[in-house]
Amino acid sequence: MKKILMKAALLLLAGSSSLCTPLFAEVADRVVAVVGNEVIFKSDIDSQELMARLQSPELAKDKGLSRTILEGLVDQKILLSKAKIDSLKIDENAVDASASDRLKQLRARFATKEEMEARFGKNIAGIREEIRKELRNQELIETLRRKKSSGITVTSSEVMAFYTANRDRFSVIPEGVKFSQIMRYPGVSAETKAQSLNQIQQIRKEILAGADFGEMARKYSQDPGSAKLGGDLGYMQKGALIPSFENAAYALKEGKVSDVVETRYGYHLIQMLNKEPNSIHVRHILIAFDHSKDDFAGVLDQLKTIRAEVLGGKATFADMAKKYSDDPISAKVGGEVTSSGSTGSFIAFTSLRPQLQQIISSLKKPGDISEPIKIEQPQGETFYALFRLNDRLAAHKLDPEKDYAFLEEKALDEKNRRLFTEWVKQLRKEVYVRLSDI
Repeated sequence: MKKILMKAALLLLAGSSSLCTPLFAEVADRVVAVVGNEVIFKSDIDSQELMARLQSPELAKDKGLSRTILEGLVDQKILLSKAKIDSLKIDENAVDASASDRLKQLRARFATKEEMEARFGKNIAGIREEIRKELRNQELIETLRRKKSSGITVTSSEVMAFYTANRDRFSVIPEGVKFSQIMRYPGVSAETKAQSLNQIQQIRKEILAGADFGEMARKYSQDPGSAKLGGDLGYMQKGALIPSFENAAYALKEGKVSDVVETRYGYHLIQMLNKEPNSIHVRHILIAFDHSKDDFAGVLDQLKTIRAEVLGGKATFADMAKKYSDDPISAKVGGEVTSSGSTGSFIAFTSLRPQLQQIISSLKKPGDISEPIKIEQPQGETFYALFRLNDRLAAHKLDPEKDYAFLEEKALDEKNRRLFTEWVKQLRKEVYVRLSDI
């Protein structure tokens, strides 16, 4: 079981390997596996191993880690191929938003942009695209996993057999909670928008009057990843860009410059360089919004209004979360915060961050909703949020009768994991796989 869980965890890391490649640039690379028509390089394994050891120091003594990583990468390529065959659809906008948030968290770990770019051997745009690719692969595999587990159930005899086999593991059930959230980032002030809009409109006038787009990007663009390249973003696959930006770009003919385009980051001008059916080559100029003047008062008032309407019975918390929350993952399920993607499950109270523990502790009974609370993240943007306590489970000694629902959930998780692993093994028999020594 431990090995299966380790492999599953490492599978989630797959896709991030290219972010660490420069550490091994001086070592001659070689192919260590062939999966269908794709290959896995030794540098992929090395960088995955580094990432795993950084995140889990206890793996330092695991001599078989590189082989486990290789097996996980092979499974990932097979599963992504299957997801493509099945034409699985995912929420590209949610992936894009998550990639932006992950990039901001990563950026906060470095003193300067240049330090981060040197560490990864890529500019900001390249790093973001690698993060997006990683998250997209993870979401495709998770969607495939959910599809395979749909309709699977466990009998009472299976539940009790699971309990007997795991009696020691579940002797005590820790305190758990179920809660929902509505999170809102502050809006950009009207004054900031007006200043940014005026600046980019002036730039557009100069370009239309004959100024070179690339030179104007180098001089004025506030996108640190592309400004020094004249705004060039390179070729971008369809679906890889923010929807409002991408829609405006695809509407352009080659050589033409867009009207002003607004995204969460600011105002853009886009020039189409080349267009293909599933990719575009564009450059852009960004005049970013000044977030030091964000409208925190406005978002605070909005959340107070939302709270009042829910408590007054005019709306449900779930409906308001779907309509207003800026967290794309929890918003889809009515604001419910989930553990490992499993809705309806209790989350271990001790796994929550200290500030969140304090907030949830202040909610005494299911249905209680917090006042709007300012959340200042160690990494990432500050936001305000409402939290609703849905249920609380006190720590207690497990009783197979009273805690049957808990055991049923765990038994079902174990069965789904086992059946999925067996299915992946069967898929391996249908795909050409060749492994080399590592």
